[in-house]
Amino acid sequence: MELSNQTLVAEFVLQGFSETLQLQLFLFISFLFLYIVALTGNMLIIMAICLDSNLHTPMYFFLANLAIIDIGCTSTVLPKLLENLVEKKPISYNGCMTQLYFFSCFLGTELLLFTAMAYDRYVAICHPLRYSTMMNKMVCMLLVGSVWATGTFSSSLQTGLMVQLTFCGPNEINHFLCEVPFLLLLSCSSTYVNNIMIIIADLYFGVVSFVLTLVSYGFIISNILKIHTAEGKKKAFSTCSSHLIVVTIYYTTITYTYMLPGSSPSMDNGKVVALLYTTVSPTLNPLIYTLRNKDFKAALKKCFYLFGK
Repeated sequence: MELSNQTLVAEFVLQGFSETLQLQLFLFISFLFLYIVALTGNMLIIMAICLDSNLHTPMYFFLANLAIIDIGCTSTVLPKLLENLVEKKPISYNGCMTQLYFFSCFLGTELLLFTAMAYDRYVAICHPLRYSTMMNKMVCMLLVGSVWATGTFSSSLQTGLMVQLTFCGPNEINHFLCEVPFLLLLSCSSTYVNNIMIIIADLYFGVVSFVLTLVSYGFIISNILKIHTAEGKKKAFSTCSSHLIVVTIYYTTITYTYMLPGSSPSMDNGKVVALLYTTVSPTLNPLIYTLRNKDFKAALKKCFYLFGK
């Protein structure tokens, strides 16, 4: 209640996409399908990893956390988007801040998790004999715990700074979700500190984590090239190719969204790009990681067999 008294705006209007009835129907069916696939695919990943002891390894531990993040990300954004496609309703101030908090948390955590996953692949390929020691259970728990803690802290800081701002109109957000850059455009108070924190967050979550991921893959590729047999190179590359594809897609969309200036055309394009990392990416991740994974396919068959009894 106290937070609501700090602003003259009690609710925000998410503009979303076209108001053409036919297009809205098409978008609703498309997004609902993607949401169901994303939930189903990521839940299957978590179920298989939990139930099959053969998948109790660092790589799958990280993958289970990625699936949890993807479920959280899509569930934070898509239900409200689907509701607005049926009947456009404003989102309350507290609801907007809540969506902002969870979305920022999942987004930041996912970027850091990609870095941790890249490090795991680096150790597996470049130090295979010491892998079990370097990536023991305690190290994995520490990595994942620090990833979640950092993402949560950053999101709390960003949201805390956001609720200090005054919003006195207009209240229309040119987006389909409450996101920091778009909300700052509506504030009628100084956003200097918020902008500084955005730059720091971008540098840490975007630049630093991306550079560390690149460094890991630099060592990985260098090590793979030293392998003499084609079969050995293929096997080594197959262990990290899925992660490399996902990271490339994700960082490309994030960079496009946050690096472009806030002009109207770029903001309209930003909606489409934001869909990639809030909807399409969580849908494709289970397919990319499991499509060619024999161990995971075997685990799924085992799970379906157990449930079928």
